[in-house]
Amino acid sequence: MDIPYIVEERADTGLNNVKLGIWLFLASEVMLFGALFSSYVLLRLIAPEWPLGVDVLNVPLGAVNTAVLIGSSVTMVLAYASLKMDNLDRYKQWMGLTVALALVFMIIKAFEYNHEFEIGNFPWTSTYLAIYFTMTGLHALHIIGGVIVNSYFLGPGAKMWETNKAQFTNRVEAAGLYWHFVDLVWIFLFPVLYLL
Repeated sequence: MDIPYIVEERADTGLNNVKLGIWLFLASEVMLFGALFSSYVLLRLIAPEWPLGVDVLNVPLGAVNTAVLIGSSVTMVLAYASLKMDNLDRYKQWMGLTVALALVFMIIKAFEYNHEFEIGNFPWTSTYLAIYFTMTGLHALHIIGGVIVNSYFLGPGAKMWETNKAQFTNRVEAAGLYWHFVDLVWIFLFPVLYLL
């Protein structure tokens, strides 16, 4: 039995099943992070005092992490473009670089967390730090999820290229949409938590 709309677009949505599924999933993620950002705004408005992120956090490390994630979005696009140009070797290079940049992001974040813990800044220290650790921790979990998926498509999942190039390309495109969403969340997190 063949599953319809794996490669072809559905008549009712104009999307294949993979793309429809990832957009629905991303809509739920927007609601999750939207609730967290809304909570941040409300808590900040009612707080009698609120520290500036620049006085608490390491802004240069946050800026480096921002550049790293933006770079990983570029490499993800180049990985997908390589598949569209029928070049699996180039895809593997770009996808490998995407995963490597994600790991660099996580290493930098680990150093940041370690520094905060060393100076006595924990989630229970203040409302600001509770929000910081909650939002960046959840974001880090999303990065880990992206690393797992992208590593799969770099390794054993790439075997699908030999049997069904279009379906594999669709799946990598969906992984790319997820990755861009994760990067976009960081682009909002960085100024809100580090600069304001």
